[in-house]
Amino acid sequence: MKKPKILVVGSSNTDMIVKVPRIPQPGETILGGKFVTAAGGKGANQAVAAARAGGDVTFIARVGNDIFGRQAISGFAQDKINNRFVFRDKHHPSGVALIFVAGDGQNSIAVASGANACLSPADVKHSKFAFAHTDVMLVQLETPLETVLTAIQLAAKNGLPVILNPAPARRLPASLLRLVSVLTPNENEAELLTGIKITNDDAVARAAKNLRSRGVKSVIITLGARGAFVSDDDGERRVPGFKVKAVDTTAAGDVFNGALAVALAEGRSFDDAVRFACAAAALSVTQFGAQPSAAKRVDIQALLSATRQ
Repeated sequence: MKKPKILVVGSSNTDMIVKVPRIPQPGETILGGKFVTAAGGKGANQAVAAARAGGDVTFIARVGNDIFGRQAISGFAQDKINNRFVFRDKHHPSGVALIFVAGDGQNSIAVASGANACLSPADVKHSKFAFAHTDVMLVQLETPLETVLTAIQLAAKNGLPVILNPAPARRLPASLLRLVSVLTPNENEAELLTGIKITNDDAVARAAKNLRSRGVKSVIITLGARGAFVSDDDGERRVPGFKVKAVDTTAAGDVFNGALAVALAEGRSFDDAVRFACAAAALSVTQFGAQPSAAKRVDIQALLSATRQ
């Protein structure tokens, strides 16, 4: 089967991770943590996840002309990601994320955007060839909003479905939301976007309805281990998740989105695509690190097959 072509526009970071018993409180120091580095950044995570899930991926991004940038590009090549449009910035360093990961798998993250903040509308327009040769575009919010909007507008001009993962959470203009095919917030992001406090399933449904009323074609609110809530023209329902032992939840949402893009581009039904993405995300939380945790297609299919028995 021919691989679906996925275009990802977004950020690339190097994650500096400290494993701690619990997330420190403000002003608190916790000793004894283990330190590791791993490739990260929401855009890069999603590109890698899509590639490992079976996609033919092109990535548009900006990295610094430094060791982190060189390591990132080398990593993309190893995953057979087309990095022709990963620009090297001579004036700004590569993005860096500082991450605490607690014993229960929860995390706390701070990001220094570096070159990611300089990914420009001009960069996107310079990459317009990629938009003419793809099936689905996936984008997030770790790069400037005007750049995200330019990418979405260019995708719409080329008739491409657009998946927007609205993370990190921020308010979005209606003009942008109307061009989005699939919006994939988690519960916190849905709450910020709508002003609806997410306390139960009814609130999740109301938040999804609110977002669709603004012109978004389909909404998927991810619910962690509980799966995902889907709202589209076929109605509202919850797609169940998978029970696994979480080690590190970093990038679970990114893995979900990368796998979702592949499944939708392959022409799977919406619910089957969400189930495929939930399986990929479940596998990711059983591994440590962002990109290192992205699941391979064979493992996603194995988990899906095992749960059908």
